[in-house]
Amino acid sequence: MADEFVKIASLSDIPPGDMMSVRVGSEEVLLVNLDGHLHACDDICTHAYANLSEGDLEEGEVVCPLHGAVFDVASGKPVTPPATEALRKFAVRVEGDDVLVGPVIEAD
Repeated sequence: MADEFVKIASLSDIPPGDMMSVRVGSEEVLLVNLDGHLHACDDICTHAYANLSEGDLEEGEVVCPLHGAVFDVASGKPVTPPATEALRKFAVRVEGDDVLVGPVIEAD
């Protein structure tokens, strides 16, 4: 994805409390709207290949549909096993009604 921002959705596509999967080049990205705050991270679980977008979103955490690992959407960090590795987070920017995703944000 390099260092550029790419339009991936419109604000109307992702109301608060929703999540969606988008493909940006070869990346599978999970876009989540938590009370009006947009977050983007890997859509693939770090434990085993599964699309997190097919799981559940509960109070700011996404539950992997395969083995039940839970990740904090805002930080990307695993909350419960079996996942131990954090999801990569991507920069998100809103321009008008356009939602753009950009480069990976370095972990804290």
